[in-house]
Amino acid sequence: MPGVPTAMLDEAAERFRLLSDPTRLRLLNELDISDEISVGEIAERAGVGLSNTSKHLHQLERAGLVARRRVGTTIFYHVSDPVIPELCEIVCASLRRRYATLAEQA
Repeated sequence: MPGVPTAMLDEAAERFRLLSDPTRLRLLNELDISDEISVGEIAERAGVGLSNTSKHLHQLERAGLVARRRVGTTIFYHVSDPVIPELCEIVCASLRRRYATLAEQA
């Protein structure tokens, strides 16, 4: 990657670190499916405890991957970086191809 500043590579590594956690990926998947959803509903759908969900969403928010909106006492989250669903689709498409190839070889 010629010409990419080291600081940018460090930020890319941090983003991939955040995306490497299966719980955070489940939360992002629920956000992608629903566009915007409350913390409690995200936790329920993803099968993650409420406290754990809040912790992970806060990490994703600090990185600029999700954003939140408060309505009364309810906090709603949505994916704020449009590249995240695209990136997830690229990775999942690659996995689908790999699984199909492995199935053909079996």
